[in-house]
Amino acid sequence: MLKWKNFLSYYRPYKGLFIAVLISSVFVAALALILPIMVRYITGTLLESGDENILGEIIRIGAAMLAIVCAQTFFGIFYDYKGHDVGAKMERDMRKELFEHYQKMSLSFYDNEKIGHLMSRLSNDLHDLAEMLHHTPENIVMYGTQFLGSLIILFIINWQLTLIICILLAVMIIYAIPFYHKMNRGFKENRAIIGEVNNLVQENLSGIRVVKSFAAEASEGAKFNQENERYYRSRRDIYKYESFFYQPIEFFFQPLITITIVIVGSIWIYTGSLAITDLLIFVMYANYLTAPIPSLAFMINQAQTGLINYSRFREMMEIVPDVQDDEDAKPLIVSDGEVSFNEMAFRYQNDGENVLRHINLNIAAGETVAIVGRSGIGKTTLCSLIPRFYDVNEGHITIDGTDIRRVTQDSLRKQIGIVRQETFLFAGTVIENILYGKPDASEEEVIEAARNANAHDFIMNLPDGYYTDIGQRGVRLSGGQQQRISIARVFLKNPPILIFDEAMSALDYENEQIVMESLQELTKGRTTFIIAHRLSTISKADRILVMEDGCIVEEGTHEALCKANGEYAKLYQLQA
Repeated sequence: MLKWKNFLSYYRPYKGLFIAVLISSVFVAALALILPIMVRYITGTLLESGDENILGEIIRIGAAMLAIVCAQTFFGIFYDYKGHDVGAKMERDMRKELFEHYQKMSLSFYDNEKIGHLMSRLSNDLHDLAEMLHHTPENIVMYGTQFLGSLIILFIINWQLTLIICILLAVMIIYAIPFYHKMNRGFKENRAIIGEVNNLVQENLSGIRVVKSFAAEASEGAKFNQENERYYRSRRDIYKYESFFYQPIEFFFQPLITITIVIVGSIWIYTGSLAITDLLIFVMYANYLTAPIPSLAFMINQAQTGLINYSRFREMMEIVPDVQDDEDAKPLIVSDGEVSFNEMAFRYQNDGENVLRHINLNIAAGETVAIVGRSGIGKTTLCSLIPRFYDVNEGHITIDGTDIRRVTQDSLRKQIGIVRQETFLFAGTVIENILYGKPDASEEEVIEAARNANAHDFIMNLPDGYYTDIGQRGVRLSGGQQQRISIARVFLKNPPILIFDEAMSALDYENEQIVMESLQELTKGRTTFIIAHRLSTISKADRILVMEDGCIVEEGTHEALCKANGEYAKLYQLQA
């Protein structure tokens, strides 16, 4: 159900300008209605008066008509330009609001949403909505003024002929309604399909390297062609119904009304019940009466499309993030960096099974803890709970004794540095990507962070050094270079708690050694979690946790676990 108060709130910042636009549209329509009356006065009253001194009067009326045309042009330019400006401003405001809402959503939201659909709502939906927000009120006012004004004037001139026109208009509307509904259904279907097309393209382009590595261009092309064909068929149906809707109105009903006026009016002129000047004016006003009808029909469809898009916009805005700050949440200040898990359990779905259970851990400040185990047993999930990417379902997690649900997410995440297996670099320069860790850092701080990450030397060998454009997602750098820049980003952030999620699994031996040196430097004095499949990379960890089926089944040093001959020893021997 549409919430009008919220809907109208987007007009509020620009209500003065919007009212001026509406007034201008009234003037455009009203001035157009004055011209036929002036024509009637010249051709009827003046010319039939027989006065020999009417030339000056005709010139004065002509000048007045020219002034009206100029005024109409001015108001037309104003309402068109400023009307679009109001719509663009509201589109900007809603896009900003929606983008900021996207930033607040929890990772569980993105686990279930398609990026293409989210992009479509941010672009296509809001553009169509903005067109409705300014066009619909303007058109209602302008065409409504023109239609009602023409109808009143026609009734004054000759109500019998006006009644005939109204009957023809009723027939036209009865004809048009079925095609309008079919056209509207087509637009709804088309919007759904274009969302699927956008999502397909977004996934394809994001994974283009995988597509090419598997020589899957043909199969991807086939999938796209199938969706593209669906989109074409939906557009084809829309065009068909549009043709049956608009063209008969423009080329049959409107001429039919004019023909009817001319024939019936001519008969009445012959019988002496209608003046020739009245017939001329009647034809002009009848055109004003029928001309807005196709535009009003289009406006109704545009309004319906816009309201649907607004409902989709509000539907998205009303999704509440799973992870939220408490009303009394305070900033987190880390003094030591001790992290504790207390009888913690977690599941992705409220009605699903726990993927983590009975987790009890205490990681001392500055301790390096490695987490190992087979794929899919909850290692990454466990570490994702520390920055509250998800909230625990049972128990709690504390940092320096403070429950992380009692502090702001922003302050919590600023205390945690994360280096992932899949490094994500933004399009731009090297320095811009490193500064992501601390936007207000100086260039000297950036260089120092890069040196600590063993990245300075290769950066200086790039064409423009720190100001080299690295391309979309850093494609102009090797995997090892990308990883070192991501580590430099964390060095610059300088957090007391670190999480390394398979940070070296995709690197060759040489790059692995370089990155390991960087990580060893980075972990000094920081509480560190390392998720690793290569057990050789975590042998020097203070403690190793072995996970199985969502539980911690072993913990200890590398040497102690090897001697225990348990799950860790089996994994280590398997890799050896």
